[in-house]
Amino acid sequence: MDGVPEESLPAGQGQVNDYDSFAEAYSAMNENNLVNAHYERPAMLALAGDVTGHQILDAGCGAGSLSAALRDRGALVTGVDSSAGMLALARRRLGDGAALHLTDLREPLPFADAAFDEVVASLVLHYLEDWGPALAEFRRVLKPGGRLIASVDHPFVAYAIHDPRPDYFATTSYSFDWEFGGKTFPMTFWRRPLHAMIDAFTAAGFRLTTIGEPQPDPAARDLSPDEFHRLATTPTFQFFVVDVPMADAEPQRG
Repeated sequence: MDGVPEESLPAGQGQVNDYDSFAEAYSAMNENNLVNAHYERPAMLALAGDVTGHQILDAGCGAGSLSAALRDRGALVTGVDSSAGMLALARRRLGDGAALHLTDLREPLPFADAAFDEVVASLVLHYLEDWGPALAEFRRVLKPGGRLIASVDHPFVAYAIHDPRPDYFATTSYSFDWEFGGKTFPMTFWRRPLHAMIDAFTAAGFRLTTIGEPQPDPAARDLSPDEFHRLATTPTFQFFVVDVPMADAEPQRG
C-alpha cells in the first residue's frame, strides 16, 4: 500500500481497519518513513502555516505525530480518534494533560459550535463511505473564516493502481492487507472522483481555496532515492484547504 493513513474506523479484534490490533507497529513505521514523515506531514504543516495561538482539532490524530508538530508551532491542539490503542500512544507522546477524545467521525463531535480555528484531517476521509456527516461536523465546530486542511489518497492512484476498476466516476471501496510483524490485517478504503470530493466540501458549506499535489521534502532525497523519485513523480495524496466564509458570521447587534 503506497501510503500510511493516520485514522481508523471503530475497531475490534479481527475487524477491518482494526488499528488497536497493530497500533504500536504502525506508529513505529509511521514515525520516520519517507511517505509520512518527509512528505505528507510536512505538506500538511506547510498548508497550515503560522498556527501560533490557534485552536486546532486534529481529526483522526492517530499516535499524535501531527498534533505534536502543530503544538510545537504554538497551536492549542485537541485530538480525536476512534482507536483507543492509537489514543494511548498519542497520550504517551503528548502528556496526560492533552485534550484527547475517543470519537467516531461518523457521529457528532463533542465540541461546541465555532470552537476551532482549524480542523486538520490527515489521511482520514478515505475511510468514510459518506463524507457528509463528518464534513458537516467539521463545518459546525469551525469559526467563520476557519479552515479545514485535509489529505486523502489521490483519486488517480486509488482507481488506476490499487485494485483497478473501470468506472472512475463511481464511489467504490477497495480492500487490501497490511502486514506488521508477520501478521496481516484487513483494511478497506473508499475512493471517489475528484469532482465528488469538491462537491462534498461545497455541499457542507465550505469554500475551496487550495488543491495541492506537493513534492516530498528535498532534504529526504538521500534516505531512499528510489522512493523519493516515486513520490516526486507519481501522484500519491491529494491535499485540500477549504474555509468557512466570513459571511457566515452572525451580524453583531448594536
